[in-house]
Amino acid sequence: MPEGPEIRRAADQVEKALTGRKIMEVHFAFDHLKDYEDFFAGADVLRVDTVGKAMLIRFSNGYTVYSHNQLYGKWVIRNAYNYPKTNRQLRFAVHNEKKSALLYSSSDIEVMRDEEVHLHPFIQRAGPDVLNDSVTSAQLIERINSKKFSGRRWTALLLDQGFVAGNGNYLRSEILFKAGIHPSLRPKDCTEEQIQAAAEAIIQLSVQSYETGGITNDIELANRLKAEGKKRPQYRHWVFNRAGQSCRIDGTPIEKIVAASRRLYFCPTCQGIEDLH
Repeated sequence: MPEGPEIRRAADQVEKALTGRKIMEVHFAFDHLKDYEDFFAGADVLRVDTVGKAMLIRFSNGYTVYSHNQLYGKWVIRNAYNYPKTNRQLRFAVHNEKKSALLYSSSDIEVMRDEEVHLHPFIQRAGPDVLNDSVTSAQLIERINSKKFSGRRWTALLLDQGFVAGNGNYLRSEILFKAGIHPSLRPKDCTEEQIQAAAEAIIQLSVQSYETGGITNDIELANRLKAEGKKRPQYRHWVFNRAGQSCRIDGTPIEKIVAASRRLYFCPTCQGIEDLH
């Protein structure tokens, strides 16, 4: 599933393709949305917002199209009406005279008036989005330590879009590693230093992943490994998807477990629990 950084990068591409030119045509695959198609001809795209893994295309006619890629959704930007060869199903398309923005495979698409967007169940429930909101580590620390979240396991908390919108499975493993937090712990089990490190990692890794196209590893190390001829999966992450490989810090083999029904990777020494108080 694409995570917040991937959706924000997709939104940037959609915004670049669609702003500045009148909409010629909009296509919806779902019957219950067909009546909206004529609403958008001649309108402008004002901007493209994201809330975590949801995208909001804001049109000048007072309507917003909400989409969520879920597991398999994928945005493709092409020259106008130049469709790619794919087995995916086209669900939503926006065309102007130069470009087409095409959403494939997603089933979660809605049309809303601008004033209704904040009432959408996902938008209502979403926590702060560090890529779109002015979120500080101090604010996240307060959130982490709150009664609502401090008693929940980190492994579930970091997947909860109501805690922080945009976090997903690879970011979860990477945040816990950077903060030195064992996956069995809850915020209330952690030291102040770990809480501070987790808050900083939530922001830093999300921003870095957005800026680099998904790299959460140390940038200098990633660049060095790339220069040595290593493939992207070999330099992209600290621990995610690296089961059995050596920890980049102390050489301990990375372990893989299942937590909250999703795979999680960690270093048992860098993220040990023996020294906690």
